[in-house]
Amino acid sequence: MTNVANQPGNGVWGTPLSADSKRLLLLGSGELGREVALEAIRLGIEVIAVDAYANAPAMQVAHRSHVLSMLDGRALRHVIEQEHPDLIVPEVEALATETLIELEAEGWSIIPTALATRLTMDREGIRRLAAEELGLPTSPYQFAATEPEYQAAIAAIGLPCVVKPVMSSSGKGQSLVKTAADVDAAWTYAFEAGRGKDPRVIVEGFVEFDTEITLLTIRSHPQLSGSKTTTHFCPPIGHRQEAGDYRESWQPCALNSTTLEKCQHIAKAITDALGGVGLFGVELFIAGGPNKKQTVYFSEVSPRPHDTGMVTMVSQNMSEFELHVRAISGLPIGEIEQIRPGASAVILASEISNSPTFTGVAEALTVPSSKLRLFGKPRAHKNRRMGVALALGSTVEEARTRASDCASKVAVH
Repeated sequence: MTNVANQPGNGVWGTPLSADSKRLLLLGSGELGREVALEAIRLGIEVIAVDAYANAPAMQVAHRSHVLSMLDGRALRHVIEQEHPDLIVPEVEALATETLIELEAEGWSIIPTALATRLTMDREGIRRLAAEELGLPTSPYQFAATEPEYQAAIAAIGLPCVVKPVMSSSGKGQSLVKTAADVDAAWTYAFEAGRGKDPRVIVEGFVEFDTEITLLTIRSHPQLSGSKTTTHFCPPIGHRQEAGDYRESWQPCALNSTTLEKCQHIAKAITDALGGVGLFGVELFIAGGPNKKQTVYFSEVSPRPHDTGMVTMVSQNMSEFELHVRAISGLPIGEIEQIRPGASAVILASEISNSPTFTGVAEALTVPSSKLRLFGKPRAHKNRRMGVALALGSTVEEARTRASDCASKVAVH
C-alpha cells in the first residue's frame, strides 16, 4: 500500500518525484489546500492535488493534479490507487466518505481519520456527537428532511433561529430566520445551496452570544510523546461573519482565564472523540460579557485548517498550515508563539467572471505591515472569496483597521 519508510513519525522520506518520495494527496484544492500544499512542499513532500475543476489554487503549486467529482467513490478510489499516497488529506466536506472508510480499513492513511471526515461532513453527525454523546453545551436543534418536518422543527425551536443545510461550507444555504415571513425562503435557500445529495436541514436556536471564536487545536502524533497524543492550542481567534461566511478575523481574541479553560476543555473533548492527528478548527460561541460569568457553546468543528485561521500566516511564528503539516507528518510541533496582534480581511468578487483581474494591489500594500494573498481562482462569482488581506498592529484594533483598509483597496473585475 504505502512505503513503510514513509510512515508518519519515523522522519524518513525521499526526494519528491522519486520512488521513495513521501506523497500527500489533497482532496480539495482551494485556498486552504494551497497553503497546505506549499508547507508540505517546503518540507520536501510530494503533493498531488485533486478537485472538481481544473487549475484550482492548490493545483497551481502541486507536483500533479487530477480533476474528478469527489462524491464519486469509484473515481476517488481509482486516483488513490494510482497515486499511492502516504497521506490522504481531505480539505473539503463533500466527499465519498464511505469510500474513505473502506480505504482506511484497507490500510490507507486518512487525515485525521475517515470517521472524523464523515462526521464533520454532516452537521447531524457532529452535533449529535457533541451534544448527545459528549454532553457539550450547544444551542437547541432539530433536523428535518421534508418541508412538514421543517415547519414542525421551526415551531419547536421557536424564532429567531438559524437554518442550515446539513452539508455545506462557507455559509452557503445558511439563514437567520427572524419572523414567520422568513421561514419559506430559508427552506428554499438551504435546500438549493446544500452540498452533496442530502436534502436535510438543521434548525438551531439562536444563541445571543457576545463573541464568536475559532480555537485552533492540534493533535500531534503519539510516537512523539509515548503512548498518548498531545494536544496543543493556538491563541483564540475572533471573527466576524456575514450570511454565515467569515469576513474578518483577528488574533488574539481576549478571553478571561476561566473562559479560555472552558474553550480548551470543549475543543479537547471534541477533537479527542474525532481522533487522529492534525489541526482542527473548533468554532465556539461565548455568551455573557467579560465581567460576567460566561457560557461557552460548541458550534462546529473542521478537521482541517480553518478559513478564519488564515490570520496565523502573519500573527504566529508558525501558521495553521505549517502546524497541520507538521502534525500529520509526525514532526514535532514546537512552541507556538504569537508575534504581534494580527488580523485578516477577505477580498470578495462583486460579479461573475471567467477570467478575473485585480486592481489596487500596489495601493493596498502601502498599508503598514500589510500582506496580500490572492488565491488564483480561475473563476469568480458574486461574493466568492478571491483573496485575503493580512496585517499586524500594536493592538488588535489597529491590526483590524489595517487589514480592512488593505482589503478595501483591492478590486476584483
